[in-house]
Amino acid sequence: MRFISVCWAKIAKKSYFCKKMNENLYNDFGSWIRRLFPYRVQKIGVDAGFTCPNRDGTISSGGCIYCDNRTFSPAYCNNKLSVSQQLERGKQFFARKYPEMKYLAYFQAFTNTYGSIEHIKSLYEEALQVKDVVGIVIGTRPDCISDELLDYLEGLNRQTFLIVEYGIESANDNTLRRINRGHDFNCSRRAVEKTHERGILTGGHIILGLPGEDKEEILRQAPIISSLPLDILKIHQMQIIRGTRLAAEYQEHPFHVFSVDEYIDLVIRYISLLRKDLVLERFVSQSPEELLIAPKWGIKNYEFTNLLRKRLSEYQKLL
Repeated sequence: MRFISVCWAKIAKKSYFCKKMNENLYNDFGSWIRRLFPYRVQKIGVDAGFTCPNRDGTISSGGCIYCDNRTFSPAYCNNKLSVSQQLERGKQFFARKYPEMKYLAYFQAFTNTYGSIEHIKSLYEEALQVKDVVGIVIGTRPDCISDELLDYLEGLNRQTFLIVEYGIESANDNTLRRINRGHDFNCSRRAVEKTHERGILTGGHIILGLPGEDKEEILRQAPIISSLPLDILKIHQMQIIRGTRLAAEYQEHPFHVFSVDEYIDLVIRYISLLRKDLVLERFVSQSPEELLIAPKWGIKNYEFTNLLRKRLSEYQKLL
């Protein structure tokens, strides 16, 4: 069964206002997406073999100074396999726990709109042919979207569930240059606005604690990010990963990384400056222990979320 709508973005926004803010104290992604589908839905990560323009020499080489794709690639996600094969392996992984699950194909690794439109379309449409795949999520860079591709995605959005997710990372152009991002914040703003104008659910990703950004600078950016016509926001802490250029910088000139308590307090202050209708998908990322240099908090993602919710509840009682 495919769950088809002519305008997913309008339905998704309306779903927030159908109910008051739930017990999670913010508009959380899990509750939001459960209101959109009549069944449980799980993302399956796909590595479709893309690269990035700041890796292949088009803009730069080496990629962002903090990036190592191994930190978010599950075992079933392998670009030596076809999109269909990866999705089938992902389905097997999740079906053990939830046999009736449906799935979103999450084109996650690197820049998933970087290539010819014919190639891109073939990969997305292959994913949508897999049984029980009811939509796709596309992770990309704001400098790798075109009007031609948006025309295609606008049509695709009328046929299936679709989210386009942009790596924004920071609203500070000095930071973006320092981390070798390869685009400025205005590029992010234009991409988000153009995607939103097509009626496509639009997500953004930011990192808190990038080198050179203290708490004051991070909080300064929150209203700027909130002013973008985003539907969904992902947040996570800066992580220093072995083998990256950031790791070499950290070894030579160590800089402050947030403790878990500092980060929880920062996130609470940050989300207090965001629109209440903005869906918050996550607050942390967890890299493999063998790759992570700092911060080493020793807690799982769900444990962090529980701590955050507890602290938020305590904070709201004081207001």
